[in-house]
Amino acid sequence: MKTAQVWTLGALLDWTAKHLAEKGSEHPRLDAEVLLAFAARCRRIDLYGMKHGEEANPEVRQRYKDLIRKRIEGCPVAYLVGKKEFHGLDFQVSPAVLIPRPDSEHVVIECLKLAKGVTEPKILDIGVGSGNLALTLAKKLPTAQVTAIDRSEEALQMAKTNAEKLGVTERVRFLHGDLFAPLDTGSQFDFIVSNPPYIAREDMAALPVGVRDYEPKLALDGGPGGFEVFDRLVDDARAFLAPCGWFIVEIGSPQEKRARERIESFAEYELGATVRDFSNHPRVLKARKK
Repeated sequence: MKTAQVWTLGALLDWTAKHLAEKGSEHPRLDAEVLLAFAARCRRIDLYGMKHGEEANPEVRQRYKDLIRKRIEGCPVAYLVGKKEFHGLDFQVSPAVLIPRPDSEHVVIECLKLAKGVTEPKILDIGVGSGNLALTLAKKLPTAQVTAIDRSEEALQMAKTNAEKLGVTERVRFLHGDLFAPLDTGSQFDFIVSNPPYIAREDMAALPVGVRDYEPKLALDGGPGGFEVFDRLVDDARAFLAPCGWFIVEIGSPQEKRARERIESFAEYELGATVRDFSNHPRVLKARKK
C-alpha cells in the first residue's frame, strides 16, 4: 500500500518555490516564503527553524493553495498579504494604492539628508497613496509637520490607517483633492515630495500583468509621454515652496533628460544632481527654490 505523502511546511515551501520558478516568477523563493508564512500565520524565519518540520494542516494547505493560484494569475504578493515593508516600516496596502517600492526610498533618503539642521520642517507629499513617503518622513523626523494630498479617498483612508499604526497621526494633515488645489493660498513648505504617475500612456499596455491589471491606473498613468502630472507639479510647486525649499520627485529612468530640461526651464529652480536607484538607474530629481 502506498503511503500518503506528509507535507511539512519545509517540503511545501521547497515544492512551491520550484513551481513558481517554472511559472516564471521573478522571485519564486521569496514569494513562496512570504505567502506560506502568511498562510501559516508565522514569521518567515520560522519556516527555516521551529516550523520547518511541522506538518501543514489541511486549512493551511488550502489557504496556501489559494494564495499561490492568485499569485500565478498575476496578483502581487503585497496585495495578497495586505502589507509591504518600506524603509524598515510596514505599510498596509490594497489595490487602492500603489505598492511601495525600494527605489522610492531614495526620495525619503534625499529629504532626510536635506532636512538636517531644519528645526521644524514643513513637508508636503503630493499623491500620498499608502503614505510610504509622507509617513516615513514623519516617523524619521519627529519635529516635522507633514501635509499629505491625494485625489483618491480610498488612498487617503489607507494612509490614515497607516499613520495610526505608526503613531504619527497628530503631525500629519490629510487633504483630498488634485495636486495643490486643497491648499490655502500662501501655504509654504520646506520640502515638497512626490512619486507622481509617470508611465507614458502609450506604454501602459506593456507593463507586467501584476502592475497593469492590479495596481491603480490613477497612480501609474502619466498621460502622453508620461509628463502630464509631472509638468503640473513642477510648475505649481514654485508657489508653495518656501525660499530655499526643495522639490524632490521620483521619475522613470528613461525620462531623466527631458525631466531635467523641464525643471531647468523655470528660473526659480536650482537643479541638483540626479539621484540613482539601487540598480544605478536615474530615479530622483531635486531642485532648490532660489
